Amino acid sequence: METYPKRNNNNKWKPLAFLLIHSVAILIFTRGFLLTRTELPFHSTCSDASLSPCLSLNSDHNQNQKCWTKPVVDRVVIIVLDALRIDFLAPSAFFPEAKPWMDKLTVLQNLAFGNESSSSAKIFKAFADPPTTSLQRLKGLTTGGLPTFVDVGNSFGAPAIVEDNFINQLVLNGKRLVMMGDDTWTQLFPNQFHTSYPFPSFNVKDLDTVDNGCIEHLFPTLYKDDWDVLIAHFLGVDHAGHIFGVDSMPMINKLEQYNTVLEKVVDILESQAGLGGLHENTMLIVMGDHGQTLNGDHGGGTAEEVETTMFAMSTKKHTPSVPPEFDTSSCKQDPDGKQICISSIEQLDFAATLSALLGISFPFGSIGHVNPELYALGSSSLNLDNTELGNFGTQPAVKEWMKNYVNVLCVNAWQVKRYIDVYSNSSVVGFSSDDMSRISNLYSAAEHHWSKSVKHLLMNNDGNEDSTNTSALKEQITAYLNFFSSVAELARSKWTEFNLTLMITGFGMLVISLILQSLAIFRGDKPYAVGSGLSTGAAFTLFIVLIRACSFLSNSYILEEGKVANFLLATTGLIKLRYSLMSKTMRKEACIFLAMVSVLRVSIEIGLTKQAATSQFMSSSPTWMLGLAPDHPALTYAIETAPIISLVVLICVLYIAVAKTATEGIWKYVTAGSMINYFLIALLWSSESQIFGLDGLLQVIGGRNIIPQTVYVIGLVQLFVLASAHMFCAGKDKNWAIRAVALVSACSSPVILLSGKQGSMLALAYLLAGYCIMRLEGVERRTKSDGQHKFSKLDPLRVVQWSLLSVCMFFASGHWCAFDGLRYGAAFVGFDEFVLIRQAILLTIETFGFSIILSVFGLPLLLPFHSQTPQAHGARRHQLFQMYLLYGVISATTVTATILCVTIHRRHLMVWGLFAPKFVFDVVGLILTDVLICLASAYYL
Repeated sequence: METYPKRNNNNKWKPLAFLLIHSVAILIFTRGFLLTRTELPFHSTCSDASLSPCLSLNSDHNQNQKCWTKPVVDRVVIIVLDALRIDFLAPSAFFPEAKPWMDKLTVLQNLAFGNESSSSAKIFKAFADPPTTSLQRLKGLTTGGLPTFVDVGNSFGAPAIVEDNFINQLVLNGKRLVMMGDDTWTQLFPNQFHTSYPFPSFNVKDLDTVDNGCIEHLFPTLYKDDWDVLIAHFLGVDHAGHIFGVDSMPMINKLEQYNTVLEKVVDILESQAGLGGLHENTMLIVMGDHGQTLNGDHGGGTAEEVETTMFAMSTKKHTPSVPPEFDTSSCKQDPDGKQICISSIEQLDFAATLSALLGISFPFGSIGHVNPELYALGSSSLNLDNTELGNFGTQPAVKEWMKNYVNVLCVNAWQVKRYIDVYSNSSVVGFSSDDMSRISNLYSAAEHHWSKSVKHLLMNNDGNEDSTNTSALKEQITAYLNFFSSVAELARSKWTEFNLTLMITGFGMLVISLILQSLAIFRGDKPYAVGSGLSTGAAFTLFIVLIRACSFLSNSYILEEGKVANFLLATTGLIKLRYSLMSKTMRKEACIFLAMVSVLRVSIEIGLTKQAATSQFMSSSPTWMLGLAPDHPALTYAIETAPIISLVVLICVLYIAVAKTATEGIWKYVTAGSMINYFLIALLWSSESQIFGLDGLLQVIGGRNIIPQTVYVIGLVQLFVLASAHMFCAGKDKNWAIRAVALVSACSSPVILLSGKQGSMLALAYLLAGYCIMRLEGVERRTKSDGQHKFSKLDPLRVVQWSLLSVCMFFASGHWCAFDGLRYGAAFVGFDEFVLIRQAILLTIETFGFSIILSVFGLPLLLPFHSQTPQAHGARRHQLFQMYLLYGVISATTVTATILCVTIHRRHLMVWGLFAPKFVFDVVGLILTDVLICLASAYYL
């Protein structure tokens, strides 16, 4: 007869020790992997340009020039339409199929393609560099650099930019700035604006506050003369995308509203564009900071996210043409047979181009170049010799423009080369000698051509228009553009500095922690640890864990992580089915388990469409799921009633669980509170539906936020009661079943609420699958004839199944390991105003609720509860501790494999678009798992 040791309280400290080891290891690795590029403290000044080889900027010829380049526009109006897709502005003729959201900004299309304004207005296809979050894009637009991935974490608390930037240069050069709209600008550039009207930007459910604030201040400001640069940042399109998606009426309504606003802006500018008018020489720029997917997401590096657009218009109606060699236009024919063209521009070039247009110093760290087509739009104010009104497309005018532009590029190239040299010498790693040699050779070749040919041509401006001079100018421009292209390519490929020593140290600490955790499992108390001999089941379990870990070495398998986990879970289910058929027991449970796995497989497919957060969960692909049209009454009825029915089933399950439990007291009352919460959630969803006739209920009870807030309050009270009961009633109640049910049900209410109408159905599937895992535990041992039917040894396969099921729940609920997989709208369920800590907690609960929170706290439910003897209770307690250790090992193995993956692929093309987000999600998940294991150990053990 086996004896069981008494309760060992030292076991509670082991999860805490592993939490500390994991935290330190991840911190060290992160310091090596997610290092920001070195931000140099230097700032450009007007006097710096005297060091360049370019034409003297203080000569009599350029006596009106104040800084590096001659200003060609007096004022600039920058209107940022957040998340502006290219197909929001470009005509539908440029796309294979016309969509409802296209051709809504008609005022800009008419200006760009109309006969009268075609020379002074242009539409660009703009390319942003990932990550495509607003903070990083604004930083890139204003500094002319490439913000690194680590800055994504600052998107919810933007720090002030200390690096030299376009806004700082405007202030240093005495320009007056006015800003209105997204308050991110005032966070990035505090005390830089002459006047500012910031509005809170994080409530994605609010489509109008920021936009209405912009409109309120925009029109009156355009009539004032106390500013030089006006910035208006609208957010409605971005928020409409996050909540409703691109193909939605709120999105179309927003675009139509913007069209009306822009029409009035253009009217104001043109009405005062005459000689001596307030906007005689003003440039209007309407642009997006990034794009968005059809589901309204952004943050990654897909084509939909990095492709945005820009519209530029000069109030000067006649601007010089760009030589065809430097024209990036792509042309199509509209339905009327007219040829329409759009150009292209890199957002990297925005800061340098605007600096040249306004005649200020370029930001010290800018690596972009002055875009020829955007610069040409403002060049009508230049003193172009031998040109007359209406002749701006003639050869003399084009050559005169090239003379001005090539000198601008000369200063631009000198500035970029200076920065690259200083950066390489100041940074810890810098660029390799081969890279620097290649860059230096390109610049030297361009400078040699400049000194020997072009500089003398510009200084001896004798009016000679022969083709040799024109060819020399074009060659010089091409040489500079090649240099800029090479620098940008180098920066994009090697911008981040990796510290391999720290990365390897962090990886090594995680490997050591895995060894220690494994020893704690395999060499723990003998009756409860995994047998010292590696059984077939343990070997199979190890194989499942390792094959999933190895899959992270491939970017393709990371993209299909949910499907991989589901496949492995189905594999374990088939093994269980085989043994159940052999033993002729638990066949029903094995079949139900495989059915739930199949349901999750379909849910993963639907979840990846990012429609699972709404009632579209079941209707996203109705044609192949049910063979019904999307608007079929039966389908609509099923979609609206299925979540309610699932909640009713969950209430019944809780009632049965409580009724069959002999334990009295606080645990049952807590579980009853969960049933009340389920009822409130069902009431909320019913009132939001059109088929239950409860439309006016929310107004009667005081608004849509009352029920969610009530659910949160009840949940907090439940957790407080459970914590108090554990502290004051420790040891008095050994019935784990009711304690686990009470805790899991208390946590499940907010998770279901925040997950939307899919939440109750996923919770029901999770419950059924978990029940089957518990019932099928040890089924393979029942095929043996030795009669040893004991649960004294840890069965690792059920823990692995539970872990794989949790991963499936993450993807089935519509998430994936990318920042555009976060559902920011869930952070505002029950609240309208933005409070950082509160919204961060709600977003965390929604993101990791099913996959981590319920999974960790629900692990004791996998244990069979047959006997209530002290010996059986002691056995289960020690077995549960081993299960938590094994669950932690599985999570740590996943993160260790991810860290190995990002270390190997740190120079991979998709490192910032795929591997780095995967790393962030996994390490956050591991730390959260370790913290919850510590809490669960304290609660259960």
